[in-house]
Amino acid sequence: MPTPTAETVRPAAASGDGATPVRGAAARRAKEWARRAPLLPALVFLIVVTQLPFVATVVLSFTRWNALAPDRRGFAAFDNYAAVFTDPALRASVLTTVLLTVTVVLVSLVLGLGLALLLDRKFFGRGLVRTLLITPFLVVPVAAALLWKHALYNASYGLFNGVLTAVWRLFGSDGAPQPDWMTSSPLAAVETALIWQWTPFMMLILLAGLQSRPADAIEAARMDGAGAFAIFRHLTLPHLRRYLELAALLGTVYVVQNFDAVFTITSGGLGTANLPYTLYQTFYQAHDYGRASAQGVVVVVCSLLVATFALRTVSSLLREEITR
Repeated sequence: MPTPTAETVRPAAASGDGATPVRGAAARRAKEWARRAPLLPALVFLIVVTQLPFVATVVLSFTRWNALAPDRRGFAAFDNYAAVFTDPALRASVLTTVLLTVTVVLVSLVLGLGLALLLDRKFFGRGLVRTLLITPFLVVPVAAALLWKHALYNASYGLFNGVLTAVWRLFGSDGAPQPDWMTSSPLAAVETALIWQWTPFMMLILLAGLQSRPADAIEAARMDGAGAFAIFRHLTLPHLRRYLELAALLGTVYVVQNFDAVFTITSGGLGTANLPYTLYQTFYQAHDYGRASAQGVVVVVCSLLVATFALRTVSSLLREEITR
């Protein structure tokens, strides 16, 4: 029987060496799919719930579809988008949305920062006070808007006018002013209700930032004779910059999309119609589905731009925490 030579052994060894990387790559792919497989149902559900409706909205935005004129249905190209950007009512709602969002976010940030600084101190009953301050953010938005509309703003039986009547009677007068808050200052009425609801959100984020300050740096500054204002200006405020940006961006994302307060308190009248309410009017009152879809696409794109900055801020915060 002939003995195997080196020439006959090498091909077999070479074929075995080539099969090993192939089997290793297949095993790695199998492990990767084994890790990803449990996430596939959630991914499919997410696509069905979010992406398919958005794709349908994009398709509808290029169609001419008004339920009041069904015979004119067809392809509209970019006519709906041209109408969206040239509509004076939409431009007014954009300005209202910007004014409403900037006012609510800035005032909520300032109030939230003040409350966070107070809650960062130790005092008796701090847990109870913190719970009570968080409560407005936990109220259902529609319920909060109804509370402000009927229990506080109402000109006949609201709390604000009741307090004015009680104060005037203390001084022996029955001629207390009874303003109609929702008519005289409609946009301010909506902004106040939203500020009341979003201040606790800002407070929670900033309080988390305050409690992550390096205690040794604060103690060293006090040992060097720095006062409370100097510590806040040179140490606390720079440390809270990322948290302020995060709170402002997240608040902007949500306040821009607010519909409940505008619809419940003023029904979009007296110059309070923002972008979501204008979209509602176009879809449910004018029954112009094509133009409403184009408005929805524009609103989503603007919200995504703001959300992108928010995600970048969150990722930078996480990177800073990891490197510590």
